[in-house]
Amino acid sequence: MKNIRYDLLLKWILWLVAIHSICFGISLVILPIPVIEFFGFHLTEKFFADQGGVFHLVVAVAYIWAALDLENSYKLIVLSCTAKFVATIFLLSYFFFVDHKWMVIFSGLADFLMGFTILVLYILYRQQFTKELSSSSSKE
Repeated sequence: MKNIRYDLLLKWILWLVAIHSICFGISLVILPIPVIEFFGFHLTEKFFADQGGVFHLVVAVAYIWAALDLENSYKLIVLSCTAKFVATIFLLSYFFFVDHKWMVIFSGLADFLMGFTILVLYILYRQQFTKELSSSSSKE
């Protein structure tokens, strides 16, 4: 496990999460109501779906910025994990206390896995980065 590049893994995950958010965001904005209703949701207007779509596009920017500059992205990583874990709490709460829609529980679990993966890879990346710094300074 010594040769694993956690920085590259973290960048890939952040890019994949960003692509997911972009696709989901655009879908919420452009899909007509009947298509959204296919997934078990009943809408009378699209305002909140559009708003949710725009929110996904905004957080996708944070994921991309974090991927582009890991070394200086502590706050963006915290934002990324917070967004995913808050989404998880909301979606699981909605599923258990409001309506048992399969798409809601699936989305909640997916958000948890994305947030957890970002968090674990960031911790491993920072540990690896710190070790590299200390080993390079001890060689001098």
